[in-house]
Amino acid sequence: MNDDVEEQELELLKYPIGRFAPKGNRTAEVRAASVAVFRQLGEELRAAVEPLTAEQQHTPYRPGGWTVVQVVHHLADTGMYAYLRFKRGLTEEAPLVPSYRQDLWAELGDSSNEPVESSLQLIGLLNRRFATLLDSLQPEDYDRTFVSGGLGEMTLDTAVERYIWHSRHHIAQITALIQRSCW
Repeated sequence: MNDDVEEQELELLKYPIGRFAPKGNRTAEVRAASVAVFRQLGEELRAAVEPLTAEQQHTPYRPGGWTVVQVVHHLADTGMYAYLRFKRGLTEEAPLVPSYRQDLWAELGDSSNEPVESSLQLIGLLNRRFATLLDSLQPEDYDRTFVSGGLGEMTLDTAVERYIWHSRHHIAQITALIQRSCW
């Protein structure tokens, strides 16, 4: 039973908002709300990270997990990758988009040695541009797909949901660390 409790605790640390589950059947109103979320995600992340000291930013969000700095840079990496995947889905017929080794990317020098400010700025600008792109889409555009090497075929509607979940998932990891640590 103790192993079960530890597994549940680890699961909660890894997935504080739960695992991704697409809702589907997205309406024009839901899509418009998603665009608004895109525009605020960068500020949500900045609000969580900016008050932290350098030492706090270099603290793993869970035992064996990435540091806050690595998480922020990961969000910039995945944001760029998601944006390019999305644009390929809009302009090509079900393109195959390879996955990447995010675990290894997080170990590279720019993910641990670069201050978070560069990625905070990048995320803010990238999300603004992504939101502008989303504002320009027609409802049928969201039915287009790409094929992810790691996730399989995905509609652009699901890609939007996944991007928002992914961002909020990592922001929640950081805010949970802040709460547990009483910072």
